[in-house]
Amino acid sequence: LFLLSVAVMVNVIKGASINVQPVELGNAAGDFAILAKTGISTVPKSTVTGNIAVSPITSAAITGFSLIIDSSDTFATSTQVVGKVKASDYTDGSNLITAVGEMKAAYNDAAGRDTTSTNGINNLNLGGGEIGGKTLTSGVYTFDVDVLITNGDLTFDGGEDDVFIIQTSKNVKQAGSTSVILSGGAKAENIFWE
Repeated sequence: LFLLSVAVMVNVIKGASINVQPVELGNAAGDFAILAKTGISTVPKSTVTGNIAVSPITSAAITGFSLIIDSSDTFATSTQVVGKVKASDYTDGSNLITAVGEMKAAYNDAAGRDTTSTNGINNLNLGGGEIGGKTLTSGVYTFDVDVLITNGDLTFDGGEDDVFIIQTSKNVKQAGSTSVILSGGAKAENIFWE
């Protein structure tokens, strides 16, 4: 979902203002920064701001976070997560069923977005998949190769209502020395990784 194949000397990808409609997450799915059905993995030392969860798989599929189970057994914590860690095998884990259902609907919506509708520019396999060191504006970006953020920071530049959709059928890999930066008022809640 992250495709903008335009080469600009300063690695800034800018275009006309693009009106990409937001992806509706629903109430339950919207409570999570990361919600996955197959697993969440990290290599320390990363930081996730917001709750993360896995379902229908168990907490065993959350790796690299050194989880500490809360005494209530309803969530875990990690020094790498500013929020709660939830999984289907924790008490009240069945509440994640609604969140996963909403996530699936949002995923299908994001997956159905047209890549070429962004400003008339073909947003397929931007940078051959390496988007580190680039600045992206509102749009739909599509990759059929691994998405890499290894060659510098990735910046999302847009207003508070601008939407970014990054579609990929492969992996997203970020080097520990890089950051994802929001500028111009862009909000994390309007960035969708499908």
